[in-house]
Amino acid sequence: MKNILKFSNLRASNTKFLDPLILLVIWIAIFIAPIFIFQQDYVIDGKRVVIAWKVIFPYFILVAINHFILIPYFLFKNKKAHYWLATLILLLAFNTFLHYLSKPDNENRPYPRHENPQHPPPKHNGPQGGNSAPKPPRGNNLPFPPYVNTIILSILIIGFDTGIRMRVLWSKLEQEKTVLEKENVQNQLAFLRNQISPHFLMNTLNNIHSLIDVNTEEAKEAIIKLSKLMRILLYDSDTDFVPLEKEVDFIKNYISLMKLRFSDKVNINLHVPEKIPNKMIPPYLFTSFVENAFKHGISYRNSSYIDIIFSIAQEYLTFEIKNSIPEIKKDEKASGIGIENSKKRLNILYDDLYSLIIKESKKEYKLTLKIPL
Repeated sequence: MKNILKFSNLRASNTKFLDPLILLVIWIAIFIAPIFIFQQDYVIDGKRVVIAWKVIFPYFILVAINHFILIPYFLFKNKKAHYWLATLILLLAFNTFLHYLSKPDNENRPYPRHENPQHPPPKHNGPQGGNSAPKPPRGNNLPFPPYVNTIILSILIIGFDTGIRMRVLWSKLEQEKTVLEKENVQNQLAFLRNQISPHFLMNTLNNIHSLIDVNTEEAKEAIIKLSKLMRILLYDSDTDFVPLEKEVDFIKNYISLMKLRFSDKVNINLHVPEKIPNKMIPPYLFTSFVENAFKHGISYRNSSYIDIIFSIAQEYLTFEIKNSIPEIKKDEKASGIGIENSKKRLNILYDDLYSLIIKESKKEYKLTLKIPL
């Protein structure tokens, strides 16, 4: 999970380069397009390309102002009214500038001879020998003035640029949200995992305390075994995953430690596959369930039992634990803080990829956990 978190942080840090990169690619494509459009037989019409660039360049300036000034200083600072007002002023100024810039240079020049009303065009003899004048050129048949095209185009370009920036911003916020969620999950896992050690230590020390008055030598042996288990807890506390075999060995040592305290009336069985695959699982995933069985399934007066079974099939690990329910403990609540923490960890680690089934009767408590490997 730490690697995933680092990768998410890297992606979030690289998002700031995505916005200018998209803008750069789009405008490079726009400026290159006339080169391919105005060519024939692999010969580029340089004059028409330059004219096209002169037409495109003012729109590039328009986008640059919107992209690097209006959006970051108004829209992204939650000054939407200021942004729309500034955009409106920018569009008016831009289209006014283009309108006067596009006027013909010869607008105020005198008419040429053939267009001057005082010098009508010469007459030409038609095919029948009559006189006929050439047809006048067609006027502008568009239903609206030419500058309307410029206004619509500038609005569409501004809208397209703003849309891209908003999409990139949304993507950045989503990535930051994902990073925060992963950090939150990491913190929750650390909190829940760290609670296992003191809970385990408290229960085991209580057992050793009871054993001291009965058998001092066994109490000493229990302390040695406890120190080994605590060493594992200490060094694996910051590890996200441990080998499955190591986790099974931890359960074996824990059961061995607990057996020192009980008489022959307590039947404890552990079934483990002969060959344990080299798979990784979260540490201490089964410890709370085993603790719960020893806490609520053991009777010092009557016969009692705990059966623990590990089985592996089709890339899934099944952990099953059954324990008797003594008469004096039937009214006790079987699920303590360790069980609740384990459920929370499972939800965080596996989401809906695991199954946890708990069945309880008057005489037996049974828990079956299935997780993917």
